[in-house]
Amino acid sequence: MSRRIVITGMGWITPLGHDIETAWSNLLAGTSAIRPTAHFDASTFPTSFSAQVRDYDYRKYVTKPEAHEGVGRNTGYALGAVALAWASSGLDRHDGLNRERLGIYLGSGEGVLDFENYVASNLAGWNDDARAVDSVKWADVAQQRMTAVREIEQEPNMPLAHLAMELEAYGPAYNCLTACAASTQAIGEATHILRRGDADVMVAGGAHTMIHPLGVTGFNRLTALSERNDDHTTAARPFDRTRDGFVLGEGAGMLILETLDHAQARGANILCEIVGFGSSADAYRITDIEPDGRGAVVAMTEALDDAGVTPADIDYISAHGTGTKENDSIETKAVKRVFGEYAADVPVSSIKSMMGHLIAAAGAVELITCVLAMRDQKLPPTINLNDPDPACDLDYVPNASRDAKVDICLSNSFGFGGQNDTLIIRRV
Repeated sequence: MSRRIVITGMGWITPLGHDIETAWSNLLAGTSAIRPTAHFDASTFPTSFSAQVRDYDYRKYVTKPEAHEGVGRNTGYALGAVALAWASSGLDRHDGLNRERLGIYLGSGEGVLDFENYVASNLAGWNDDARAVDSVKWADVAQQRMTAVREIEQEPNMPLAHLAMELEAYGPAYNCLTACAASTQAIGEATHILRRGDADVMVAGGAHTMIHPLGVTGFNRLTALSERNDDHTTAARPFDRTRDGFVLGEGAGMLILETLDHAQARGANILCEIVGFGSSADAYRITDIEPDGRGAVVAMTEALDDAGVTPADIDYISAHGTGTKENDSIETKAVKRVFGEYAADVPVSSIKSMMGHLIAAAGAVELITCVLAMRDQKLPPTINLNDPDPACDLDYVPNASRDAKVDICLSNSFGFGGQNDTLIIRRV
């Protein structure tokens, strides 16, 4: 028997705010979080701006600070978002929770969590004569820099481990690294875990920061980032003819998923139901979307079939909408293929125009936006859309939020490597 799965809590740490209502208000107001990069000196980089989390200290959110000492930004954002989601679900006040049936599925970023310490340790250990890092010298330096030791030895699943320790979650524990689709995949797979009865509660979402020299350099070399340094606050321009790439953001989004029976038995406040999930691979190129949108079409179609709804039932699409030339036009083409004559009528928007691209955390944050759109019957805008691209001719809710009937939402996430994931949620 397939169980019904609901969302009972959510939390985020974003460039537009650290609590649900602040960030949501900023999104509806069309506020841009994009500023000159402050995490490191990016003044000589082709892209010197980003959407950063500001005035944040994860230690105010955790109950076991000694267990999380020295974590990097990636893990710190996850800890804050999960604390907020846990509290909003009411599970912090629920004494009867079986923690062996409490699981976590996290979409988390790759690589060293504290890149700056990693670079500093390598430079300090450099041997000019051998033109290489001297491992003995490096070890001595790292020993002196205990923070560097902790961070350099992190594995990509370390955020997951920290969340499990903080929540005392003894159930299924999974981590995926499917780039920009990771947190959407994590939520979809967590839904399947609950449906088949392997857990009662799943914490699902994502956390990521790539606002460090390696991350920015990599995306600049791929020509994926906007280089509009002279006009950075409007640099994120999804679906606009003048768009020239995405803007890096960072943060975390976490949701509490439960079986409907479990949520009702404890008297939880049910926010919405997850009704559909679809996943596919382009099998095309590592960094490019398949030109006809084949993978995106499959993911959306599978999600619709899983939900048992038709395109005409969808009231709002939260687009992947990165602001790159290829993504926006191909996503538009895919929506047209799936939605047919209804494509022109369904509103679509991209919050990446305001808070940048949170990479592995993007899908979870965007799904939270969908929950809020259903709650308030309001759609967030796509800002900076002043010169529409003829190839992007859908209703993108340009520049101003909109009152609307919103009962069913579809959220898209497409990742490097050709990963495509779509979720559908319904108001209850």
